Formats: sequence, C-alpha cells, structure tokens
Amino acid sequence: PGIYVCAKCGHELFSSRAKYEHSSPWPAFTETLRGDSVAKREERPGALKVTCGKCGNGLGHEFLNDGPKKGQSRF
Repeated sequence: PGIYVCAKCGHELFSSRAKYEHSSPWPAFTETLRGDSVAKREERPGALKVTCGKCGNGLGHEFLNDGPKKGQSRF
C-alpha cells in the first residue's frame, strides 16, 4: 500500500488503490495520482509510451482497450 513514485526523480505517479491484476508482470493502474503525474504519446496505433510527467523517465506503455473488465477486481 502507498504511493508509487518515479525511480529517477521521486515524482508521485500512482496510488496503490488504482493498481489492478494484469496478465503482464508489470504493474498496471486505472488512473494516475494527478493530471501531471505522467505524460503519454502515441508510439504506434493502439500503444502509448508513458513517461514521468516531471523528468520524462520511461515508465512503460498503455495499450488502448486494455484494462480491467467492468466489475473485475483491481486486486
């Protein structure tokens, strides 16, 4: 439980309350802590590159139309 921060600069990114089970070994979240927590840019159709909103450190990808199904537990 707690707040996930950028490993490079310490900027607050996500709350553990927004984390959900996912098939990937990487952590997955339904929302950011604040509007400026992360930046996103299209890397290819259907895939966004996600970076720290403060320093630009790479955090991974967001795949469109992927996420917890309605009613699925986040944990």
